[in-house]
Amino acid sequence: MMTENPDNALARIRFVLVEPTLSGNIGAVARAMKTMGLSRMELVAPKQLPDAEALARACGADDLLQHAGIHAELPEAIAECRLVIGTSARRRTLDWDTLEPPEAARRLLAEAAVGEVALLLGRESSGLSNAELARCQFLVHIPTNPDFSSLNLAAAAQVFAYEIRRCRREDLTEPSHDIQRDLATAQELEGLHGHLADTLRDIGFGDPDSSKKLLLRLRHLFNRARPDRVEINILRGILSAAQGRKGGKRPTTSAD
Repeated sequence: MMTENPDNALARIRFVLVEPTLSGNIGAVARAMKTMGLSRMELVAPKQLPDAEALARACGADDLLQHAGIHAELPEAIAECRLVIGTSARRRTLDWDTLEPPEAARRLLAEAAVGEVALLLGRESSGLSNAELARCQFLVHIPTNPDFSSLNLAAAAQVFAYEIRRCRREDLTEPSHDIQRDLATAQELEGLHGHLADTLRDIGFGDPDSSKKLLLRLRHLFNRARPDRVEINILRGILSAAQGRKGGKRPTTSAD
């Protein structure tokens, strides 16, 4: 039987449960993850903390529950991640880059070879909000029966965990030009988006407070582009110059 090396790509793949309602579902997701060799669970504002019901549903995956991160808000759970993929049960108004589970698994594994990555799983009743999906580089959709598309949270987690396991065992990871780039983390991207919104207000370009669609489209643009850390610094230098904060001086950021 193949043994798992704790210091491998699987250990850098986190399943992030956003506002799960039932502790039993948290335990069932832990079981689904552990059966496929995954160990990193993060919980965002759970309605119930893991309890006896969660332990019962975990069926031996108690360690995942004990070490699960508990976060008040989503940004804390994904701050260090270079790739964030959000699950979605329906098509969205914007032209999101949507994957199916096998491709999502390949991308998660490939980029986990060099850094932290996350798969977001939304609320049992309503999934992820548009604002939460806007923090993702890609969406992933399970092609269920259109006449009955409802999947339990743990069942969805099992599908993704299995595809990650299958991809790893069959070595289906595809090389990507992004892997060796020092991509910006989710926290650094949020810094850019906040700076951009402030700059738009300062220079009088529309009214971001009443133009959420504009900011959402800009998020989508940068999620597609996937800037690296140097590029983020260049962009923020330009924004600071536009705000007049550099006093006419040329930004010192180098593109080398």
